[in-house]
Amino acid sequence: MSGPLTVAVVVLVALLVAAVFASLRIVKEYERGVAFRLGRLRGLLGPGIVVVLPGVDKLVRVDLRTVTLTIPPQEVITRDNVTARVNAVVLFRVTDPTKSVMAVENFAVATSQIAQTTLRSVVGRADLDTLLAHRADLNEDLAASIASQTEPWGVKVEVVEIKDVEIPEMMQRAMAREAEAERERRAKVISAHGELQASAELRDAAITLSESPASLQLRYLQTLLELGADQNSTVVFPIPMDIVRPFLEGGRTNSTNDASGADAVPHIRRVRSDD
Repeated sequence: MSGPLTVAVVVLVALLVAAVFASLRIVKEYERGVAFRLGRLRGLLGPGIVVVLPGVDKLVRVDLRTVTLTIPPQEVITRDNVTARVNAVVLFRVTDPTKSVMAVENFAVATSQIAQTTLRSVVGRADLDTLLAHRADLNEDLAASIASQTEPWGVKVEVVEIKDVEIPEMMQRAMAREAEAERERRAKVISAHGELQASAELRDAAITLSESPASLQLRYLQTLLELGADQNSTVVFPIPMDIVRPFLEGGRTNSTNDASGADAVPHIRRVRSDD
């Protein structure tokens, strides 16, 4: 009798030890376990060693770390009717493990689908220039829109970033021509402003030189010295009018005197002939 009883006790103890080990679970520090007992919510377990009765309890593990979700390229038509392919990346994490299990079937798939739909919706309301130049504003709108829909699931969206924008090649060439025309326009405007400022400075210089004729001659001499410093064999130098004017006035005076003398001689002759 003692032999079979001993064997039964040993088997019973082994079964109890196996049941104890089978009911033990280890939940990591970055995880939480949502436990169900006979289909009813038991509560949140972990981290550490938790007890889950086999066949009675069910443990669902939820990762609390930040998840990187890549949104595949989406065909989007912007507000100015330009077709573009846009992809993005979403960073989110679970803040309430119980809601992430009870409120949605698969929070990762649901977040991915919501992110794709929101990306098409938000980008479709913006024009191409906004999409290319003001991407930060679109990222904020995307994050706010996605977070408002995932918050009831216990999921917090931290960052949404548009990674790449692909536009048709024809549109790229048109944008390149537009940028080139804009640069030419800026160059012409800058050149016109330079001419305006130069003309104003020349006018002020002319006024200053006109107040002192000697300064004009000194400027001529300075220009001559600058030309001579280059060791040029031929120097074209303008003659100041102040130097030439006395000779011109002197020549005009002599011609006037000659003319008056010629008129006087015939007059004298006529007087003599009358006598």
